[in-house]
Amino acid sequence: MNVFGQRGLTEQPALSPYHGSSTGDSSSILDSLRGSDMNKLIDETSPYLLQHAHNPVDWHPWNEQALAKARSEDKPILLSVGYSACHWCHVMEHESFEDEEVAKVMNELFVCIKVDREERPDLDKIYQIAHQMLSQRPGGWPLNVFLTPKEHAPIFAGTYFPKDPRHGLPGFVEVLRRVSDHYRQHKQGLAQHHSAIVESFRRIEPIPPDRDVVINPHVLQQARDELAKQYDRVYGGFGSAPKFPHPTNIERCLRHWAHSVASGTPDGHALKMAQHTLQAMSAGGLYDQLGGGFCRYSVDDYWQIPHFEKMLYDNAQLLPLYVDVATATSDDACLQVAIETAEWVMRDMQSEDGGYYSTLDADSEGEEGKFYVWTTKELKQLLSEDEWPVVEVRYGLRGRPNFEGKWHLNVKEDMATVAARADISEEHANELLATARRKLLEVRDKRAWPTRDEKILTSWNAMMIKAMAHAGRFLDRDDFTDSAKRALKFVRTTLWQGGRLYATTRDGKTHLNAYLDDHVLLIDAILEMVQARWHDGAIKYATELADVLLTHFEDSDAGAFYFTSDDHEKLLHRHKPTSDDAVPSGNGIAAIALLRLGHLLGDQRYLAAAERTLKALYAGIERYPSAHGSLLVAVEEYLHPTETIILRGNPEDTKKWAARCLAQYAPRRMIISIPMDAGNLPGILVERKALDHVAAYVCEGFQCKAPITGLAELSELLTATQAPVV
Repeated sequence: MNVFGQRGLTEQPALSPYHGSSTGDSSSILDSLRGSDMNKLIDETSPYLLQHAHNPVDWHPWNEQALAKARSEDKPILLSVGYSACHWCHVMEHESFEDEEVAKVMNELFVCIKVDREERPDLDKIYQIAHQMLSQRPGGWPLNVFLTPKEHAPIFAGTYFPKDPRHGLPGFVEVLRRVSDHYRQHKQGLAQHHSAIVESFRRIEPIPPDRDVVINPHVLQQARDELAKQYDRVYGGFGSAPKFPHPTNIERCLRHWAHSVASGTPDGHALKMAQHTLQAMSAGGLYDQLGGGFCRYSVDDYWQIPHFEKMLYDNAQLLPLYVDVATATSDDACLQVAIETAEWVMRDMQSEDGGYYSTLDADSEGEEGKFYVWTTKELKQLLSEDEWPVVEVRYGLRGRPNFEGKWHLNVKEDMATVAARADISEEHANELLATARRKLLEVRDKRAWPTRDEKILTSWNAMMIKAMAHAGRFLDRDDFTDSAKRALKFVRTTLWQGGRLYATTRDGKTHLNAYLDDHVLLIDAILEMVQARWHDGAIKYATELADVLLTHFEDSDAGAFYFTSDDHEKLLHRHKPTSDDAVPSGNGIAAIALLRLGHLLGDQRYLAAAERTLKALYAGIERYPSAHGSLLVAVEEYLHPTETIILRGNPEDTKKWAARCLAQYAPRRMIISIPMDAGNLPGILVERKALDHVAAYVCEGFQCKAPITGLAELSELLTATQAPVV
């Protein structure tokens, strides 16, 4: 329903959701707001909501009080969704939500509800889909949707609205008045409109599968071929600017190569797509050349200039990929990027209590990227006469600067070329570059920092726990594993209460029912964590989460999992996620984790639930395989079950055996070292007995070999079944 006619606001130009400034620490926010005129957001945990707590708009969080107010006053709801690092969210706030006259109209005509999409992805998913239904174009942030007061059906939706008429668009006050008039004049037809919206949601959900659906491996090759068509052979990556990392695409290429080698038909191009993309991203400005870690995306095709915000979930997905390529190819550059990124996570993104923070903003002191960029004069003043030529050549600092009159560092030359240009040895060039980078990082750290969003999200923390544990075990870095262990302990003690999981916490306030992603990503993280370091209670915790998943999230009739639990607040629609987005599909991770947990413990319930998920969603996978990277991992591990290696023995002795298992890139392999004195082992793990010497219990799916008691025998088996280092 378009209250502006057939074209109107739905034809607004796409505005890139580049990210701007966010709030400061919670104490300074509250100090600045206490005693001033405040709306209903002041006690929220979201920095994004706290930004709006002093607006003259009578903002409410999404809760029953606000919804009841809309019903009792018969006012439509203005639902405004954004997040703390969203530039256009801040523009709209400054233009409209801080304006007394605009706020007066908003308060008079609507019940105004503000939502952080990172805390309430359930609402964001529903109304982003609704926006696309109404406008026939993708949404974004800020998302502004006008809802009926009772059914919460969307009347009209848009993204950024200017305060005054601009770009051929009406001003926001005009939008407000016309939507309100439309609601008053068409109340009788809104019930039919609500039914039509609900039916539209129903039609986009997966169709219940046929009983005889067969999971076929051709989708794996089809996905590889689709990615080859999207692959940028010159600059790496998939698609064109704005260019995102697409971690699930990279993982699919890497896993496809590993399977092809193990099958005797090596697909070198699949490996090249993955490795080239990782190398190109880490050499470009998407990667922080001084401090480590990746920004959200590149505005150009060649990874030179990013939008400068750093998101925890991007880095959580990229870190293990760099570890994997370093393992598979002995790529020293990828190894270094993995180390630097993990060190950045511990240094800048981990709280004293162990949890990982959410984001670093793009802006500081009101300017995008100011924290990261340099003038030539600054660099020359800070560096020695020996260091400057090395830095100049390495980062191509000649000619016109690449970002608004300043330099954002990109690697332009390899170190052999740098050394030759400076007429020094490559070893000396590396030493000079290292000292120069340390100097610049020390100076940069004294600048005004981008704001950090310090809410701790269960799902994003789970992803980073997995990443840090993965890096810890493959790189033999106990500090990385310790970091993951601290974060997992924080999640378990803070966000798991009374046998149920919660989605977010900040400043001692834990709330919001956890979503599908929270549960499945945490199970997945635990399965990685026990490979890095055994803990007697970890698997039991994973099974508790899995049982909540099966009880409260599964569609027991059609298969697969809903994004919200059966005891969640009833919303306009209960969504089943299928394709990957900025984070992997919850159903994909559910299927992977349940397959692995089921084979590890010999629990048919988990294996059957994973199979039901794949069959329920297989029609969509077949239509467009490359959009379903996480589900394809599950397809692969359904068709070629996980190789599980349980090592029992003295930790000092099993360490050498584990190192041999980790020497190859084997994505379908789990290696778990269980101490001899571990007790109360769950499932079939109790049958993996501790002997008086090291023993390896090797199973692939339902087939298990006799216990292996010699390292040479185990090494021979691994060499015969997995891809070699290239």
